[in-house]
Amino acid sequence: MLSGAKQSFKVPQQPPQQLRGAALKDPKSPNMSGRRNKNCPALQCIPGEYIQEAATHVRKSVLSRDGEGYLPGTLYCTNLRVAFLPDPSANTGDCSCPPFMRSGYDVALPCIRRLVAVNSFTKAKVLTSTSALKFIPEELVIYCRDFRVLRFRFHESGLEPQAFRVTTAIARAQEGSRDSGYGGAALRGLGNSQLTGEEEEFPTLLFETLRDWEKELRRLGTATWRVSPVNERFDMSTSLPKYLWVPKGFLDNELKRAFVHFNGRRIPRLCWHHPGGSDLLRAASFHADSDPEKEDMRSVETLMLAGHSQCVIVETGADLPSPAEIQQSYVKLWGLSLCLADSFVALTDEKWFSSLEGTRWLDYVRACLRKASEVAVLLAERTQSVILQETDDRDLNCLLASLVQVISDPHTRTISGFQSLVQKEWVAAGHAFQQRLNLLQKNERDESPVFLLFVDCIWQLLRQFPQSFELSEAYLVALHDSCYLPFLSTFLFNCQWERGRNNQHHFLNQLYTPINGWRETLCLEILQKDGYPAKEASGAYLPSIWDWGLRYGLQQRAQFRNPCYNHSGNSSGPVRNGNSRSQTRNKMETIPPGNGAMFLFSKGSLSLPTQLFPWKNGSLSKKVSRWAQLSEGHGEQDRPSRGKSSLCRLHSKGLLLLPWHAGPFVQLWKRCYLRGNPEVQVGLFAPSVAGLTEELQLLQERLSHWQARGSPSPVTENGKEPH
Repeated sequence: MLSGAKQSFKVPQQPPQQLRGAALKDPKSPNMSGRRNKNCPALQCIPGEYIQEAATHVRKSVLSRDGEGYLPGTLYCTNLRVAFLPDPSANTGDCSCPPFMRSGYDVALPCIRRLVAVNSFTKAKVLTSTSALKFIPEELVIYCRDFRVLRFRFHESGLEPQAFRVTTAIARAQEGSRDSGYGGAALRGLGNSQLTGEEEEFPTLLFETLRDWEKELRRLGTATWRVSPVNERFDMSTSLPKYLWVPKGFLDNELKRAFVHFNGRRIPRLCWHHPGGSDLLRAASFHADSDPEKEDMRSVETLMLAGHSQCVIVETGADLPSPAEIQQSYVKLWGLSLCLADSFVALTDEKWFSSLEGTRWLDYVRACLRKASEVAVLLAERTQSVILQETDDRDLNCLLASLVQVISDPHTRTISGFQSLVQKEWVAAGHAFQQRLNLLQKNERDESPVFLLFVDCIWQLLRQFPQSFELSEAYLVALHDSCYLPFLSTFLFNCQWERGRNNQHHFLNQLYTPINGWRETLCLEILQKDGYPAKEASGAYLPSIWDWGLRYGLQQRAQFRNPCYNHSGNSSGPVRNGNSRSQTRNKMETIPPGNGAMFLFSKGSLSLPTQLFPWKNGSLSKKVSRWAQLSEGHGEQDRPSRGKSSLCRLHSKGLLLLPWHAGPFVQLWKRCYLRGNPEVQVGLFAPSVAGLTEELQLLQERLSHWQARGSPSPVTENGKEPH
């Protein structure tokens, strides 16, 4: 019973099997995908998921030609997500069978950051599991961590109890998601009809097997490196992948001596081999308390020089923001986008731009692009080893190593190459996704969207070099949003070792492949705790984030490919960041390389360090001094530099993209961060052929408007694009 208007509405919490509606099933029922009627399919659920409440005749706010429209359907609250199922008569723009998690309609509970109930007769209320809702909501607004804003309006003709029940159920479920079994929830039981029956759209190397590492090493075309299984059982380092690229003549017994001398036992290893002969490596900082012997020092030296006459150590954190600073900036950016969605502030408002600058997010994007460009030039101009060194080698090194390869290697700008890059430099390399994205909401203290900063940098490169990327902006938005899906394995764990440890026991129903169906992993103890029959099996995993068909329809996936992409791989214009290129090159001109010389690259400049290693044993420090003396005695004729002409040839072949990173050239990613403002989004995204037609009409109207005003281009005097 609902009490009077002056008192709190109280709805008794019922077990799932007692809830009303044909679509509300027993959570242990094997058949979770029945039909509400002959024409309307019920919400499809995964095992362990059950519907808590549902409200019919709900209207979801959607973008339309005139700004904002409404899509009729049913709003569901389950123990894992909030789902909206459009009515069969509604035109959703994609006639294919709906995926499990429809990108525009559903939101996982951990992705919800704020719930607001709205009523025209009282003040809007932010909902929590303990707050008492004292009015029947007319509208429910869900603010998501991925910057989406979902608005649902409830029917006003006698269905008010439904609106109240589903709203309070969502508030309770969102708070309870912290204790739910997201880590063990699996995608199964939806059948083969969800997939197209075609082969995998974008083949991706997951770097979980020896074969993947060998295949990528062959693509790089280097004969001086090999794949080492020294960490196959994770007894050298639990945060490193099973397999490492190490110098070919370097035995594993010698390699083992080096692990203890680096933080987290993360030794220098190859990331990428430049066609000109240079090598990009990454490593953690030196362990200050270790006491290396002579053989240990020789092993460390061999790894760092990697067969080259000189080595440049890049201090990754010297010019880039810390994870804590990235998180602080991201939270400010989210709050700023929320204010724009809830107000009538124009995007051209000077105060809003001032607030945007105050978040420092664009400053951090510029810093990442600048640093990556400098490292790419170091690799292109000389034959040497370049080592990215970070304290723990698990955050900024992932970002910088990936950006350098995208700038330098055309293969990484294809969809398959880019996905393989993310697997190698982020997932396999041990970026702590579970802590940084905080999908399971275990600890907010370590949360920091380092990977999302990288995705933003890729969007900046795509905007400046549209013909050089196979992937599109729609693809990057999909990748950004998929980071907050706890149903996929890619971003659920911190490293390969942790992934294997959590998947020691498997519940096997069907083996998922992109061709025939589903694969899944359910932790045995979670299943037995919930009363499910379970058996142990091996070789089954949660779907990867790259299995796009599980969440995106055919028309949506068709937009992942960039129509402007030049398949020949040639760049589309002159060297963009000419000033940065020449400055970095001039710094290299003044440094004589020598034989076995080591240099330090920090804050945009190269130097000869007097104390490179922190160890008390003075022999290495003396060795560094000897290297410095040798390097000072060599002349220009001995320098293995490829020079300016070589750098231009690399660019002309499409091997090097140097972006502009100064002020106005780095812009806000409106399509991602301003999705809560319909006026900003109109014309940025065409979900169908009809939508594309509307977008073209809108662009024609804008062009006619600016031509009537006599302006040559839609750019204001201060260099900012108008809304």
